Amino acid sequence: MPIVNTKEMFKKAYEGGYAIGAFNVNNMEIVQGIIAACKELNSPVILQVSGGARKYAHHAYLYNMVKAAEEESGLPIALHLDHGNSFELCKDCIDGGFTSVMIDGSHLPYEENVALTKKVVDYAHAHGVTVEGELGQLAGIEDEVNVSAENASYTDPDQVQDFVTRTGVDSLAIAIGTSHGAFKFKPGQKPQLRFDILQEVMDRLPGFPIVLHGASSVMPEYVAQINEFGGQMADAIGIPEDMLRQAASMAVCKINVDSDLRLALTAGIRKHLAENPGHFDPRQYLADGRANIAEVVSHKIKNVLGSEGKA
Repeated sequence: MPIVNTKEMFKKAYEGGYAIGAFNVNNMEIVQGIIAACKELNSPVILQVSGGARKYAHHAYLYNMVKAAEEESGLPIALHLDHGNSFELCKDCIDGGFTSVMIDGSHLPYEENVALTKKVVDYAHAHGVTVEGELGQLAGIEDEVNVSAENASYTDPDQVQDFVTRTGVDSLAIAIGTSHGAFKFKPGQKPQLRFDILQEVMDRLPGFPIVLHGASSVMPEYVAQINEFGGQMADAIGIPEDMLRQAASMAVCKINVDSDLRLALTAGIRKHLAENPGHFDPRQYLADGRANIAEVVSHKIKNVLGSEGKA
């Protein structure tokens, strides 16, 4: 099976009341850990690459790792650009074999966001590639995304139908209370997703796939493990998984996970090196990080996404 775009994935997810996990990848061990879990649970998956990851690992390496994952697993896999910030970057990824791209014009004035998104859509659709747009801005810091709490904004449901109609996007990322990065909320602050906004978007865009960014739940066992073996992480509060599962049962067809993977990988490596101070073979400590990645993805598929057996 070739690398696929998200069109059929999202159609099945919307009709089935589940979501596809979109997991950020930076190296081989992360790809392998994700695919091991998805293969075991027969789940479709989106492997996504940020602009920063692309600079770090290089386009060709990432593309061919994902291609190898598809050939080895036989799963439906989409290769997606996360938070593309320009037409040129989206075009480069499309020309280089990506099957899905996100153009993030959410920081722009509305009409400029529409124009930029439509330009990307026109090029992508001519090449069989699906496009994700965004309305509203999530707070937080992750990779090349940095939005202060003061500049964050919920998605305006009054804009969604016009935006989708005029741009032709295939999915829409909305802001309903999630946040980028591991430190999403202050201690004592209760996370709350705006399901009223999600419902209103559903009413205005029936059957249309919605995306949640910044949806890591920040699994506390990995934060504790990092701290136990030499880290100094403050308490991190993520999005409660029952809220994410509710969103996945509604119109949300794609849920992004990045911070949880970073925490899991780091926790596995820290633990291994602390317990085996004489080890210097990266195959040993990276294998423990990879095993943690697989555990996280398996947990998400079973408890958040509901995509088990849907490949």
